[in-house]
Amino acid sequence: MLILHGTKTSAVLNSVLADIFHLKRDHAVKYTKKNDNIRPFESGGETSLEFFSLKSDCSLLVYGSHSKKRPNNLVLGRTYDHHIYDLVEVGVENYKSIESYAYDKKLAPKLGTKPFFAFIGEHFESVEELKHLKEMLLDHFKGEVVENLNLSGVGRIFVCTAISPTTVYMMHCALRLKRSGTSIPRMELVEVGPSMDLVVRRHRFPAESLQKEAMKAPGHAKKMKNVTKDPIEGKLGRVYIPDQELGKMTLTNDIKGLKRERRDAKKNKEHSKKQKVNNPE
Repeated sequence: MLILHGTKTSAVLNSVLADIFHLKRDHAVKYTKKNDNIRPFESGGETSLEFFSLKSDCSLLVYGSHSKKRPNNLVLGRTYDHHIYDLVEVGVENYKSIESYAYDKKLAPKLGTKPFFAFIGEHFESVEELKHLKEMLLDHFKGEVVENLNLSGVGRIFVCTAISPTTVYMMHCALRLKRSGTSIPRMELVEVGPSMDLVVRRHRFPAESLQKEAMKAPGHAKKMKNVTKDPIEGKLGRVYIPDQELGKMTLTNDIKGLKRERRDAKKNKEHSKKQKVNNPE
């Protein structure tokens, strides 16, 4: 994830960006310098974003700015091949930082843990803007994709509640596992921050051509018959050889191997005769 500041930011927005960086500190790059030329929703204004994406090799973007027209403005974006894929702009309201919460620090989420996500409210299924925001939040905070997951490695959860068709209340909680008398532990949520209301302002869906290119799945290689791969021996092939039926084959005397044997036997016989002539008893 790449985190950037706009020309002007508020104290609230600076704290929001700092908390997001804290949550993603193992997979995030943060630039603190103010950027004047970034205007994500204007034509040509996304060039700087694409440049920073390429420079830092990041596919997820978070851009914060503040103005009278759009206070505490947060832009979430995704890129494909370092070109802007889609964008969602939200306003941050009722923000509470991580530092404002008092809790047992032993419950603080550890670096590298995987989060759960809970999306509450029918608007996430019926409103296109919130569907888009849901996808964006999942991609930005889900972390590394894994096939298997240990329950002890899941120590936190993002709870997102659709308050209205344009507003989502998002809070971050730690998971406390307690005994339940069964193999499945009982879970308790402890709010550890941050929490905020996200009010959807503008959004930009991906271009049809770019979406088609990004969704293209790699073709599956044609399976070769009787060929297997071994991690040690490499590629192995099995070859079918029909029965030779050696028992039915007729052997002739015109075999080179037999001729050589007869020739060697004749030489040995002549040699033994010469030895007898030279060494009479």
